[in-house]
Amino acid sequence: MAWLSGLLAVAALAAVPAAEILHGERLPSLSGRSLAGHEVVLPKAAGGSVALLLLGFTYESRFAVEAWAERFREEFGSDRRVTFYEVPMIGGLARLAKWFIDRGMRRGTARGEYEHVITVYRATELWKQRVHYADPNAAYLILLDGTGKVAWRHAGGFDDRAYAALSSHVSEFLGGE
Repeated sequence: MAWLSGLLAVAALAAVPAAEILHGERLPSLSGRSLAGHEVVLPKAAGGSVALLLLGFTYESRFAVEAWAERFREEFGSDRRVTFYEVPMIGGLARLAKWFIDRGMRRGTARGEYEHVITVYRATELWKQRVHYADPNAAYLILLDGTGKVAWRHAGGFDDRAYAALSSHVSEFLGGE
């Protein structure tokens, strides 16, 4: 009977939903591999910079992720205190085609941006829960302050009003510049 109670305890733990990513809390570890081939663990890899994470869970979400990233790069790309990471979250059977997917992403990405694209092939369901995944076409944005804590979140396609809020938060962290 001890095995039954152990099995029930494991099942109960598996049923516990993933913790939501909350404003003001440190981002849980998110690891993947950059298109340059380096293992990256966030938020540590941000190294004290203000960092925007742009998560996408489907092929179609790349359009929203790229629109946000392009605008963010235009405004903050030259500031060494700021960084960003496009994070394709690839789960299911697509993991079996990892080499093919990464190769295709490299072809569609400027070489200078390889360190800013981190493919994640595990725990995608957990992250869907954490960001309250609802729209397969959306970009799921998480802004981290310089300590790795969540400062702002948003989900959706590019939106000028939401971008203004993001820009304001980043500028605040940079000392109001």
